[in-house]
Amino acid sequence: MDDDTQTAVAAAREQFPSPDALPEGVDRGRVVLGFDGYLDRVREVVADRIDPERYERVSTLAAFGERVDDSVAAASSLTFEWLQEGSRTGGHTCHLGRAFGTWAFSPVLVGMYGNPVHEAFEAEFGEYDLTSMGAPGITDAVEFDDGKLMLTEIGDTMDLDWAGLDERLGHDALLDHISGAALLGMGYWSETPNLPDILDGLCERWDDIADPPEHVLVDPGDVRKLDADRLRAGREAIGRLDEHTNVVVSSNRAETGVLATAFEGEAERTFEADAEIVADALDPTWFVGHGVDRSVVVSPRGTDTVSVPAVADPELTTSSGDHFNAGLGLGLVTGLDPAAAVVLGNSVAGYFVRTADQPSLAEVRQFVDDYDEKF
Repeated sequence: MDDDTQTAVAAAREQFPSPDALPEGVDRGRVVLGFDGYLDRVREVVADRIDPERYERVSTLAAFGERVDDSVAAASSLTFEWLQEGSRTGGHTCHLGRAFGTWAFSPVLVGMYGNPVHEAFEAEFGEYDLTSMGAPGITDAVEFDDGKLMLTEIGDTMDLDWAGLDERLGHDALLDHISGAALLGMGYWSETPNLPDILDGLCERWDDIADPPEHVLVDPGDVRKLDADRLRAGREAIGRLDEHTNVVVSSNRAETGVLATAFEGEAERTFEADAEIVADALDPTWFVGHGVDRSVVVSPRGTDTVSVPAVADPELTTSSGDHFNAGLGLGLVTGLDPAAAVVLGNSVAGYFVRTADQPSLAEVRQFVDDYDEKF
């Protein structure tokens, strides 16, 4: 809990309305989210089976890796038993839609939910404005104490581009969805390689949006899936859209490093230096990098770092980055300064990894109020 973090937390406490004041202080309008959709199966790996009912789990990603390395060294095949601990809808649209729905906004979800819409999406989001453009992805999310392993079958986002959006939604439908929205969120570049084409399509039609959103939040996702040439070729689309609105790009620490390497080359750099390189290359209004120990935001105000109160025994880490983005998005629509908005991102993610549950606005505010006590 350093001085910069104390300053950021104090700003969040001052700028973020109390839950009692929020209905009057915030326009809880529509939030448009695109363009993915996932069915997530949360799993854990068995280390040792004691009896049919009892077992010990592989608790760390490092231990999982050691078993794989040992098998490779022995030139032997390897079998893991894994168990499904739960299932839920996932992806950028679902996690952020769930959060903003909890906060009494009106989510508009445009993504891949099946044709017809899969019952899991219908059950959770049927009361919202839900538009499906194709088949969802399937993810097996293996939870460890020090990270997670995501095994994903990508749905129909892989070939999605601007022309595809027009074809699947109908002429001008996306612009109609966006008009009047408080926030437009898009994820992920890694699962939608043609996302820069979609951003350019929005640029060309931005002036046709009757009431365009003030903020656009872009999550590149696990960009290790994309080669450096594709990343370099698509980077200018962010800056072009930022000429029309405020674009905020949010990546985790590893993804920030991958982007910095693609744009600047390999080197030993700090998290802050990587974030500054990516901000310079993509040219958004803000670039935000979030990690387990601290988050970084590069904005016209400079570079701010906010420490994260870590938890030794997280309840669930899968989608913690999406929950950070939900808190960050909440900071955007409530008009917070960059570092204060990052505190909200850390708080929503922090609550989620401790409880595996979505916080209410009152619980977000309580986390901010107790932020320094969690170190």
